[in-house]
Amino acid sequence: MYKPFLEHLEQSLLQRFTLQTSPIPVGLDYKVSDRGKNPATIQSWCHQCPEFRKIRYTYIDAGASAQIFNSVIYPSHHYDLPLLGIDFLSFGQVKNLIVMDFQPLFQDDAYLTKYIHPLKSLHDRYPDLAQDLEMKFYDSNQYFSKYLLFAKTDPDTVRTRVFEAFRDYLQLYWQMLDAATPLSDPEDIRRIVKAQKDYDQYSADRDPASGLFSSYFGHEWSERFLYGFLFEDAVPLATSAKKY
Repeated sequence: MYKPFLEHLEQSLLQRFTLQTSPIPVGLDYKVSDRGKNPATIQSWCHQCPEFRKIRYTYIDAGASAQIFNSVIYPSHHYDLPLLGIDFLSFGQVKNLIVMDFQPLFQDDAYLTKYIHPLKSLHDRYPDLAQDLEMKFYDSNQYFSKYLLFAKTDPDTVRTRVFEAFRDYLQLYWQMLDAATPLSDPEDIRRIVKAQKDYDQYSADRDPASGLFSSYFGHEWSERFLYGFLFEDAVPLATSAKKY
């Protein structure tokens, strides 16, 4: 379902950036599920370049029962750009959920005007993919913009409208990077470091995919994957609690 999206992301990155492969902890880059009736594979990739400190994407292929594509792009700490977040999930032919957004690190008016308002015209182009669905696991006012695409849709729409929106959002994100001025003040850079770490902690604490990973690949592996790769700057809740 989402392999064309993965391929387009890779091609778009390779055309614009000098990528270096980032190591993924042993055993987390690829795994085959030995649970349940429906076999599943999960494969991840990770890159970096001067503009982006971490470009990660993951694909779960469970045949007709599930197809999942997830990616987060973290800018270098010398940029205060939002993160680019992508989460596309299909379960059978009946449940197709798409989430795509420029995820703001800050919520002050100046930041939102600079980095989120440019999304409005693009967001308005895809009203069918902005369905104002309820967020069950996240606060929509934290690390999400009001111009995110968030929709339940059908396979045909995924192949057409969602793919078009995906290409447009990527293109705007690259343009935003081109226009950005790198930060040089150490205090500004420390602020970005903290904001990206806070994002990882917030996301790891709430990510509903943890249960999905566990159902396919077991709890122990899923915890390693969550904290060792997806959100590596986060601290597991049990470990965090011991500090206080």
